[in-house]
Amino acid sequence: MENKTVRIDEKTLESLEFPLVLQQISAYCITQLGTEKSLRIHPYLNISDIEPELHRVKEFSASLTGDNGIPSHGFESIENELYLFGIENSTLEVISFRRILSVTQTTQTLLKFFKKFETFYIHLNSFSERITYTSLLSEEIIKKIDKYGLVRNDASEELSSIRRRLKQVKGKIGSSFTKALSQYLQQDYLDDIKETIVDNRRVLAVKAMYRKKIRGTVLGSSKTGSLVYMEPQETLEYSNELSNLYYEEQEEIKKILKELTEFFRPYKSLLTEYQNYLITIDVLYAKAKYANEIEGVFPLITSERRVYLKEAFHPLLLLANKKRKERTFPQSIELNQNNRIIVISGPNAGGKSITLKTVGLLQVMLQSGLLIPVDSLSELCFFDRVLTDIGDNQSIENQLSTYSYRLKKMNQFLKKCKSTTLFLIDEFGTGSDPELGGALAETFLEVFYERKAFGVITTHYANLKLLASELPNAANANMQFDSQSLEPMYQLQLGEAGSSFTFEVAQKNGIPYSLINKAKKKIERGKVRFDKSIANLQKERSQLRKTSESLKAEEQKAREQSKYLEETNAKIKDKLESYQELYDSNQRIISLGKKLDSLSRQFHNNKKKKPLLDELFKMVLVENSKIKKVAPAVKKKEKIKKLKVIKEVEKKVEVIRKRKKIEKAAAKKLPPPKPKVALKIGDRVRMLEGIAIGTIDKIEKKKAFVNYGTFTTNVSMIELEKV
Repeated sequence: MENKTVRIDEKTLESLEFPLVLQQISAYCITQLGTEKSLRIHPYLNISDIEPELHRVKEFSASLTGDNGIPSHGFESIENELYLFGIENSTLEVISFRRILSVTQTTQTLLKFFKKFETFYIHLNSFSERITYTSLLSEEIIKKIDKYGLVRNDASEELSSIRRRLKQVKGKIGSSFTKALSQYLQQDYLDDIKETIVDNRRVLAVKAMYRKKIRGTVLGSSKTGSLVYMEPQETLEYSNELSNLYYEEQEEIKKILKELTEFFRPYKSLLTEYQNYLITIDVLYAKAKYANEIEGVFPLITSERRVYLKEAFHPLLLLANKKRKERTFPQSIELNQNNRIIVISGPNAGGKSITLKTVGLLQVMLQSGLLIPVDSLSELCFFDRVLTDIGDNQSIENQLSTYSYRLKKMNQFLKKCKSTTLFLIDEFGTGSDPELGGALAETFLEVFYERKAFGVITTHYANLKLLASELPNAANANMQFDSQSLEPMYQLQLGEAGSSFTFEVAQKNGIPYSLINKAKKKIERGKVRFDKSIANLQKERSQLRKTSESLKAEEQKAREQSKYLEETNAKIKDKLESYQELYDSNQRIISLGKKLDSLSRQFHNNKKKKPLLDELFKMVLVENSKIKKVAPAVKKKEKIKKLKVIKEVEKKVEVIRKRKKIEKAAAKKLPPPKPKVALKIGDRVRMLEGIAIGTIDKIEKKKAFVNYGTFTTNVSMIELEKV
């Protein structure tokens, strides 16, 4: 299925380095057509097309590491065959039908597999069910061509007849040559080597002096001339007949292939559909392999206007750093209705452009049906346009300056920008006078804001940072920079503008302090103070962040301590309760002992049994009343559970009994085996599990010597059947 192209132009895709991603994906394809198609991947037009494709890639990705691996989808291209079907009176060769058979059988294998495991491959199966498959095409090829790529004997009656005659003539050639060899050998006309092969024909090695005594044709001689290679006259006649039969065989094969081609010609569109299906499977395979390589996931696609990238990686940078065994820093960024535009500032080489490209590239990848390297909790919406102004903006072809080119770009942005647009601009406003360029850039940004477009821009302009802080639904962000070591930290921090650290970086790179101080005097004092204030704010913010992290760690520690104390308290309570129960039990036993002691003394004094028994009986009744009665409900539940298990077992046993009865009845209905026919010399036979037919030449000790024309073999009699 070809992608419908979304309104994202080629230059935008190139500026986001999307073609480089496609080159990496295409390397995983196993067919040439799949490679070509993967390089043409474009973003989809509708969100309804994206989600099914992502599900298919996710299922394929899971199959690469799971147990139910998808069968191989490799095939040879049938583009040439499909082209020939469109030319009247064209005929395909045997190899072409072998390729067509490969395509049809591979398609059938995949369709059956996805149907069998549709619970695992829901979306791949639903996609595969669109294919209308018929086994008629495969069956027709198998009827005419065997697995070795030869036209079968029974492909037509005429071919069968020709090959029988060929077999007979070959037999006559063999017997006539053997007869001549024996005759001339006795007469000592032949050399010690007796015979050889010349032009694929058996010839006698005749001593040159006797060549006139032999009836036959000379086909060659030895280098010394002492030997003449002759074909006996009787063999020659049969050889000529054999050549004629070979010609007839080739003509009949051409006729069969012509008929087979005409049979397949109306199915050209169906075969095209099969091949396109296999190409799509190859592209899905490549997408899945690439997803596993970059650890891509299927994020939530939301209908709300929101982009939330959590722990997002730039895929090209990720793979490049993997090769170099270097760390890649992930970024988290969020755009929503309350925060539509983000202005990223900070020093050069801090990662601003990479962050910008990551947002755009991951958006384009997702809309092209590719899994992306983010946290699974990430959310993205659908944009019908992605506009970019990134990289070298000088147009040599149009002889435009950097600023003129950027102005043309901005004009396009103004025409196309709306609420469903994502715009990405690197170094916004540069290329002209800082004052004038910054003012114009500020005006453009206000227009984008009014149109409710979503966007990310990078800049060094202070007025743009101020505008972002003033607009309710825009925000500043900066790339973190260590003010002590003056090294980038590659971490995006939302909510605050970043200083360019211009003079600090210059000082670190060895520029004399006197020159830096002189430069500071040449610019407006307010700008230096403003940039310094931003730098100081960043330092304070960094310090606050460290303090906050420390407080959070302390809070977490306190929570864990509180939880531990609660658990300890609960354990102590349990122990106290158990001690209380033990104490109560002991007190009851002591009380009973005292009562028994009192009764025994009374009996010792008055010797009266009845009052003693009455008192003892009362004590027993009182103690029994304190014992809790065990509810019979528990026993009843256990009994019901056991009965259910017994019933289930009985049902399974009954099913097995019924199946056994059906199998016995079916066995009785089977026809009796065919009576074994006694075989004799001359019978045409074949092996029980074979298709080749031969003739019995000799029978010795329950073994038959079967002649297949080109060779003879001995086979056990019980393995043969009469044809």
